[in-house]
Amino acid sequence: MRRKIKVAIAGVGNCASALVQGTRYYRNNPEAAKPENDWIGLTAYNLAGMEPSDIEFVAAFDVGSTKVGKDLSEAIFAKPNNTVQIVKDMDKTGVKVQKAETLDGIGKHLSQKVKIADGPAVNVTQALKDSGAEMLLCYLPVGSRRAVQYYAESCLDAGCAFVNAIPVFIASTPKWQQAFAGRGLICAGDDVMSQLGATVVHKTLVKLFVDRGVKINETYQLNIGGDMDFYNMLDEDRLEDKRISKTSAVAAMAPYEVPMRIGPSDFVSFLENDKVCYISIKGQYFGGIPVELDVKLKVVDAYNSAGVMIDAVRATKLGIERGISGPLESISAYCFKHPPVQMPYAVAKANFLEFVAGKRDR
Repeated sequence: MRRKIKVAIAGVGNCASALVQGTRYYRNNPEAAKPENDWIGLTAYNLAGMEPSDIEFVAAFDVGSTKVGKDLSEAIFAKPNNTVQIVKDMDKTGVKVQKAETLDGIGKHLSQKVKIADGPAVNVTQALKDSGAEMLLCYLPVGSRRAVQYYAESCLDAGCAFVNAIPVFIASTPKWQQAFAGRGLICAGDDVMSQLGATVVHKTLVKLFVDRGVKINETYQLNIGGDMDFYNMLDEDRLEDKRISKTSAVAAMAPYEVPMRIGPSDFVSFLENDKVCYISIKGQYFGGIPVELDVKLKVVDAYNSAGVMIDAVRATKLGIERGISGPLESISAYCFKHPPVQMPYAVAKANFLEFVAGKRDR
């Protein structure tokens, strides 16, 4: 009998939609399990005996009137979600989206698009206990500091692991690391790193320049998109942690300080869930000769993180089974932009695979 991974979700946006659809897509697509296709979208289709379909969603929380009260299988397609649909006939999950406390989860711009559901908020701690969730995945809007901390505290009280997909610093902050370790619980994060997104491409290019002896003089990364994530980030005061997260991930690849500007740049409605990234690097090689590199990357944003989160969920389950507590360093470095310990991508992946194989403690 296969072991299930009981997962709760906070924030039923595009990324949650891609994740939920993705577990069904791989379950219903036997071609994905064939050895020649095993690498597509995941580190491995079977990771330590667990497959994507072993993820069982047991609870979901949101505040939007279009999602609260609906089965999770319906809520993931409710407006303002706008990512592409890869599973046409979603089976019911039996999980109704519950209303949680809003706190600072809805910013000035997002409040123009999202109506708060009527009725009282549930006690998230009790809901997690009642659902039997082993971990909660945090997909709240960027800038939701108080709300993210509320969910982290609820996990601590409910005895539940916390996997943080957004740039509010929990797994990378000593106070929270100690809190989870003290309760014998796991935390992982922060700020999910896409499978082939702006940050991992930028990190890899900077590391390549450094390794090949090219002095980097300056670099920037500009990002535009048309989903509610980018609309929310029109609030500049919600972007501080996001810029820190993305910038620190790239800056860690160079042994010297590099002038750089990295972060979300604008909302373009017709792009919908497409994200367009522009990366520029200027430097000098032998003899002080200048070199410039300009890259454009276009992706469907939500699906770029779904496979990474499936890997993070399965590895977190391994950590729970092994009785580990506190931050998961290898998983966080491999799957997230602002982990407790920054690593070059190749090192992070090697450490992640060693953890999965049981050759690394955390």
